[in-house]
Amino acid sequence: MSQAPPPGGTAGPSPGGTGAGGTAPATVGSPAAPRTAPARPARRPAEPGPPGPRAPGRARVRMTGPQRREQLLDIGREVFGRRGYAATSIEEIAARAAVSKPVVYEHFGGKEGLYGLVVEREMHRLLERFTSTLTVDGHPRVLLERAALVLLGYIEEETDGWRVLTRDAPVVGGSSTYSSLIGEVASRVEHILAQQFSRRGYDPRPAQLYSQALVGMVALVGQWWLETRTPDRHEVAAHLVNLAYNGLSHLDAAPRLSPHSP
Repeated sequence: MSQAPPPGGTAGPSPGGTGAGGTAPATVGSPAAPRTAPARPARRPAEPGPPGPRAPGRARVRMTGPQRREQLLDIGREVFGRRGYAATSIEEIAARAAVSKPVVYEHFGGKEGLYGLVVEREMHRLLERFTSTLTVDGHPRVLLERAALVLLGYIEEETDGWRVLTRDAPVVGGSSTYSSLIGEVASRVEHILAQQFSRRGYDPRPAQLYSQALVGMVALVGQWWLETRTPDRHEVAAHLVNLAYNGLSHLDAAPRLSPHSP
């Protein structure tokens, strides 16, 4: 015989395994475990996004020491060329480079040190052009044409550099930058003239004087042409060569002043 069900119970498990009222029967001897919310996975820290745009005027480029030095020399060349030595300040150069004044002082010691290196670099660049042009053999007229075009081309393409070399500046070592430039270029022309004088039976000793005259003439015309920019450089060079070459082609072996000169 089957046993009667307990009071209030049912004759078997209800569908779904729950007791009366839809609740699961408690297990004998085991307290009901408290319900806990499932653990949430830990949040990963947000990955940094791309940097936002910098405020205008605040962008700075990281440079190596030599790169920064070249940058300051380029800026100095431009400012000295356009404003002159006296009107240029370290503050302006530092501001253009987006650095502090101590950075400029660290590299050059001050305005005069920066200016001296700008001049030295510019002299080297110009003389390099002359050297590469005048070391190639050629007819004297062709060499004169090359020399005139080199100088006029430099004035046209590197205007700030030419102004640095020729405008007012502190005198260093007892001579101005301009006179030093003329002397350096003339020394490269001198040996060419001396060779030509010797070939024609002339005394080569006055070659130094003639080289100074030739280079000075071209440089002064270049100064004038810098402001006018007309005619074009090839026409200016043609006129300079016309005067210089035709004059050199008809030199007196022993020049004398006319008897009527005072």
